[in-house]
Amino acid sequence: MPMAYDPTTHLLLTPEDNEAPERVVRLRELGIGDVPVPEFDEFARELARITSAPYAMVNFIDEHRQYFAGLYTPAAANAVELGPLPQAPAQPGRVMARDHGYCPHVVVRRKALVLEDVCDYPRFAGNPVVDEIGIRSYLGAPLIDRTGTTLGTVCVVDQEPRPWGREGLETIKTMAGRLVDRINARGTAAD
Repeated sequence: MPMAYDPTTHLLLTPEDNEAPERVVRLRELGIGDVPVPEFDEFARELARITSAPYAMVNFIDEHRQYFAGLYTPAAANAVELGPLPQAPAQPGRVMARDHGYCPHVVVRRKALVLEDVCDYPRFAGNPVVDEIGIRSYLGAPLIDRTGTTLGTVCVVDQEPRPWGREGLETIKTMAGRLVDRINARGTAAD
């Protein structure tokens, strides 16, 4: 049985991110901001294919929100804003509050996170994406550029528990490394 979201408890679970202001500056230097990037959308599509996950994202995080510059969802060609819908479950969209999801944990930890069933972890089971979207499993890795800045994450999620295992962990880390190489190339051109 999924745990219900308790906003008073949840506020304590989102990690404090002291590097967010520097990250925002670096993202601006790289020309990554509030618009979808077709290359990142294609990357998310490939990540979903490789992992057989229904949702994949390239996520950049500032002080208040997350922005999916790359997004793959099977049901919609165009992403919509995340928000609870009374008649149907919400779909992942391009913008999400910083306290939703698991990517902020990956950014602050600076290492990959594997949650085969989020409901097995009290710290993560109360996250609003569990009740609002029905997320049950998560696999994500940080995007750390050549300056040492953690820019964001690549991740996949599913509405069913998934046995990602060591193979999934290695895959997400490898894919994050590939995208960081592309981002570093952008940075070289911008510098």
